[in-house]
Amino acid sequence: MASSKMENKCVCPVLLSSLVCAFVFVTSLNMGLVSSVHKFNSIFPIFSAHQRMSEYAESKIELGTPPPPGPTLPRFAYLVSGSKGDLEKLWRTLHALYHPRNEYVVHLDLEAPPEERLALASRIDNHTVFNKVGNVYMISKANMVTYRGPTMVANTLHACAVLLKRNKDWDWFINLSASDYPLVTQDDLVYTFSALNRNLNFIEHTSNLGWKANKRAMPLIVDPGLYMSTKSDIYWATPRRTLPTAFKLFTGSAWTVLSRPFVEFCVWGWDNLPRTLLMYYTNFVSSPEGYFQTVVCNVPEFAKTVVNHDLHYISWDNPPKQHP
Repeated sequence: MASSKMENKCVCPVLLSSLVCAFVFVTSLNMGLVSSVHKFNSIFPIFSAHQRMSEYAESKIELGTPPPPGPTLPRFAYLVSGSKGDLEKLWRTLHALYHPRNEYVVHLDLEAPPEERLALASRIDNHTVFNKVGNVYMISKANMVTYRGPTMVANTLHACAVLLKRNKDWDWFINLSASDYPLVTQDDLVYTFSALNRNLNFIEHTSNLGWKANKRAMPLIVDPGLYMSTKSDIYWATPRRTLPTAFKLFTGSAWTVLSRPFVEFCVWGWDNLPRTLLMYYTNFVSSPEGYFQTVVCNVPEFAKTVVNHDLHYISWDNPPKQHP
């Protein structure tokens, strides 16, 4: 009996001590004295095994190699040019062509009255989107442009140089007039060109000059727009000249879609051919229909990039007139 009483006396303090320890431990958890769940898990790791496996799997997914980026979408650089009375048509065409990814140069030639040029500049400056994106630029110092004369080529090259200086992050240059209007949206155009080689040049061309050899290549003309401040037609000079032998002449459409590498070649001219041909076409009738064709087809590097189409549709009168 004595031993039994002694055992009961020993067991009671042990049980009481265990209950007190358990109570203190639980209380410390509730009071934040055991501050980290990680410490609790280190004491009872069996409860967090599934959680650690889940975290490990997620980390493996997050640290995986990202997929390679897709090809960048193409960008276009436009020249939209007009003359006297073309303000509203140019403004309409610019809005129809506009896309924030593209670059735009607009030009009203020197024949347009100052009021029209100032009105165009004011519209661009006060346009909310154009101002925010900053991708529409007006050539404020207007050029004199003569129809069928080399000043049209000079004006196009001027716009190309401006576009290259402002932003080289574009793929194709497209020259248009204020009378043009897009037949597809810019999104459709981007989608179509996204699968194409960025070096392609869309230039309608032929080496079969036909009647143009006698009527355009052999006569000598002078463009008054090169040295006069008022507009007048080209005039013929004498004597006539023979066809060139240093290069082969090509002719085609004045409307083109040019790749940026080819535009850089024409503007910077690390080969002398673009400059030589620019001087030759100074006295050529309708030089805009032959300059780019002759340059691209006489340089082997670029001749293989030409697609014989200008991507331009013209609705001619029947019978055809000088202008559609």
